[in-house]
Amino acid sequence: MIKKTIMEVLPDVWPMLIIIMIIISSLRITYLITKHKKFQIHKELIYLISIMYILCLFHVVTFQDINYGFSNFIPFKEIFRYEFGTPKFIRNVLGNIMLFIPFGFLSSYLLKNRKLGIVTILTLIASLTIETVQYYIGRVFDIDDIILNLLGGILGFLIYIGIDAIRNKVKILKNDTVLDILIIIILVLVIVYSFNINIFEVIGG
Repeated sequence: MIKKTIMEVLPDVWPMLIIIMIIISSLRITYLITKHKKFQIHKELIYLISIMYILCLFHVVTFQDINYGFSNFIPFKEIFRYEFGTPKFIRNVLGNIMLFIPFGFLSSYLLKNRKLGIVTILTLIASLTIETVQYYIGRVFDIDDIILNLLGGILGFLIYIGIDAIRNKVKILKNDTVLDILIIIILVLVIVYSFNINIFEVIGG
């Protein structure tokens, strides 16, 4: 499902992503150099990923999969309408949860937040804003989307807490160079998975 979503969104957003990435990266690098700040690859990549995520989120919730149904203000009405495991359940229930897992993780990382209440409020504000805007651009308002987005944000927060706990216990993960290498490896694996790249063919020429 993640791969399918990426391939659906990418054709429409890649020009915007490239332009924004180059502009933001050049501004950020210039700032670090002129202010004599330390350059840490893993932190800079996470900042950049956060911006890309927000841009892609904006595209997904405003341009994709236009819904001509009716607004839903009754909690859990739409969630229980889909049979568990069906394509519609995966797309509309699991999809809305997974859409906000990065939001919970990234917002917690950027704010160094360890309080569930903060990420819950931030996720609620973001999701409520999205649903309200959708209502006024010809789509629908769905209270169940907000519930599912909240669950996704909380899961993202818990993932952050878990990773942070592991990092604090494993000394080597506190090394900036190790973290730089890890995030580069993760990004390469995500790209390979998303675009079905045969890494052995690439290496073999």
